[in-house]
Amino acid sequence: MNYGHLFKKKTLSEEDLENEFGRTWIWSAIDPESRLIIYHSVGNRTLEACRMFFKGLLSRIDNKPLFVSDELPHYESILFENYNKTKEFPRTGKRGRPRNPKKVIDPEINYAVVHKTREKGKIIKVEKRIVFGTEESIKKCLENTISNTINTSYIERSNLTFRQYDAHLQRKTLKFAKNMKYFEAKLNINIFHYNFIKPHWSLSKNKDKSFSPTTPAMKANIVTDKWTIKYAFSYPVLRA
Repeated sequence: MNYGHLFKKKTLSEEDLENEFGRTWIWSAIDPESRLIIYHSVGNRTLEACRMFFKGLLSRIDNKPLFVSDELPHYESILFENYNKTKEFPRTGKRGRPRNPKKVIDPEINYAVVHKTREKGKIIKVEKRIVFGTEESIKKCLENTISNTINTSYIERSNLTFRQYDAHLQRKTLKFAKNMKYFEAKLNINIFHYNFIKPHWSLSKNKDKSFSPTTPAMKANIVTDKWTIKYAFSYPVLRA
């Protein structure tokens, strides 16, 4: 999610801004079942930034979930770096050197991408492509889950939520963050508030239309109750 340039001069064009300052992105991963933001980081949209993001993300999960993203090629590269196995080839008994071992993707990894075609700012076509895994294995991953299709809807909805939280994330405005340190601190607080303090509407609705306040952290069984701001800021240790 692009939150814009850290600095803006009226005399610079968009191209000049891109060349002089670059762009800064928020990398984030969400669990669609609990709506929990598992991990996030701020950085450029580069392979190394993606590598650092996955380092933090994979330290927080202990399974091999279905990964879904946009078409940024870095995701495929980093997934292969972290989930590969060495395939040995048997000797054929024929003359010549035996075939060298080859690294292949872990067969338990499932990864798909979503491509959206836009025309005049509107989405006119959505295409899905399997990168790792098969239709059967991905279908199995989607069984008994809240989402029965490949999509990026949940992370996109959370992006909208954070744009509502923070004016610096809004698009096409004159509000620009001018200090990375303070921006990241504010983002951390906003995501903590989202995960632990603010009840999530769709998680809190009961079948009888009553409302049981439930946060993503509660749904993910990290905590048992909705936290308050006072309790959160008095908590002795918060893991980054």
